[in-house]
Formats: sequence, structure tokens, C-alpha cells
Amino acid sequence: MIHNLALQNSIFNQYILELRDIEIQKDSMRFRRNLERMGEIFAYEISKTLDYNSIQTTTSLGVAETKQLAHQPVIGTILRAGLPLHLGLLNYFDKAQNAFISAYRRHHKNNTFEIIVEYIACPDLTDKTLILCDPMLATGGSIVLTYKALLAKGSPKHTHIVVAVASQQGIDYLKAHMPNTNYTLWCGAIDEELTAQSYIVPGLGDAGDLAFGSKL
Repeated sequence: MIHNLALQNSIFNQYILELRDIEIQKDSMRFRRNLERMGEIFAYEISKTLDYNSIQTTTSLGVAETKQLAHQPVIGTILRAGLPLHLGLLNYFDKAQNAFISAYRRHHKNNTFEIIVEYIACPDLTDKTLILCDPMLATGGSIVLTYKALLAKGSPKHTHIVVAVASQQGIDYLKAHMPNTNYTLWCGAIDEELTAQSYIVPGLGDAGDLAFGSKL
């Protein structure tokens, strides 16, 4: 299942606009904050799909019937670009466990690259709800490789993949290569084109550099 929040008329679209705007992007703090706010909205939307228990809550005047999450999710992010999005999700799922994955593109001289996963810090994922976030779903390779690496920590009951911007090619890659179909994709926007270097067009550029500064 794919949810594209850009198709809804909501304030979410303002944050996508600002992420894309080449002038607003010059303010890295604002870029990070917009990703964080998007993460909060994604968290709220995902929360509607989760299971809840009814409980009795004692107030100063009586007892109220209320709802609480039956199980906390695990929030996973691909370093470093995913950190602001991760924080937004964690602002709402504030009792969630967390997973962090170091994955990057190793570029070669012929304009090709391979995706390297170097480090994983993760709790047991067995029968958990996993929320895996990364700002950009370009080729789809990073998410699929990361998910496969996380399976060494247990098989999630369901996985929510959260991205700010996805390419149609990346979505097609997920459909063809995810180890199972028990996942939901949440997108802030879907763009049609990839460059020869596998950057999304119009996209927004390198989310990691825009959030945290350029790297060597």
C-alpha cells in the first residue's frame, strides 16, 4: 500500500515546498525542522493504523474510558540524512525503541555506485511494527538493502517505510525486491525522473548535505 500525502490538501504541502525551494534550503536549521515536522505528521497518520487497548483512566473527578497503543513501534533510520525525520517520528512515538543504520553510496569512476551497510544498532524486531525512514527513495536500493540487513535482528510484523520524496523507479524497485509484501510506503511526494547519478528530479538535492553540511 502506498500513501502519497502530497495528494491531500494540508499544511504538509507547505513543508514539501520549503524543502524543495533552493533559496529556503540555504537555512539548514529550517530544512531540518521541516523534515522533523513532516516526521510528526507521518507519525500521526501511521498511528491511525496501529492497534489500541481500552483502559480506565482515573481523573480528579472520576474514571474515563481511554485508548492507548497496544504495542510501541521500533523507529529505524539510515544515517545521517534520516535523523531529522527520525526525530519527528520519535516526538510522537516517544516510548518507541530505536534502530540506527549506517549506509552510504560508494561511488566509482564510471558513474556507478554500490550501497554499503557498515553498522546497525537495533533491538529485537520479532513481531514488532518497524517504521523505517529515509528522506529520499531514489533507486530504492538503500531501503531494500537496509531492510534485509535488519532481518538479522528479527522479522517485523509490519514495516512502514517513510520518505519525504520518492521516485517512481524507487517505488517499482521496492515492489520487485522487498523480501516480503508486508509493508506500507508513506511518501511526501512522488517524482518521475532520476538523473544518471540516481538523484531524483525535481527532488530537492542531497538531503544529508542540506541538513548537516557538505561532506568530502
